Amino acid sequence: QVQLVESGGGLVQAGDSLRLSCAASGRTFSSYGMAWFRQAPGKEREFVGGIRVSATSTAYADSVKGRFTISRDNAKNTVYLQMNSLKPDDTGVYYCAAARYNWYHPDYWGQGTQVTVSS
Repeated sequence: QVQLVESGGGLVQAGDSLRLSCAASGRTFSSYGMAWFRQAPGKEREFVGGIRVSATSTAYADSVKGRFTISRDNAKNTVYLQMNSLKPDDTGVYYCAAARYNWYHPDYWGQGTQVTVSS
């Protein structure tokens, strides 16, 4: 069992930066690939990016590539999402997820943190 708690969301202006954190419980954090998803009002949840267990490989949605960076600290059981050059379209609830085998089908989800980008 892995429990995930996101933090760092808030209200920012377009062009600003924000860093989200996701703290995981359990001693098996380093066994899971980690991913971030987001859900805008009235839209389906979408994949933002993922990072493998060893942190040697990451992947991003085209909409955030070059602006967002995922990193992880296995010693702290924490994964981060650094978001730069934020746009109003980045507004939504951001979810952290833990995936044993496939980022797109996570095994565990956090409760989400709200990010609002004003124009």
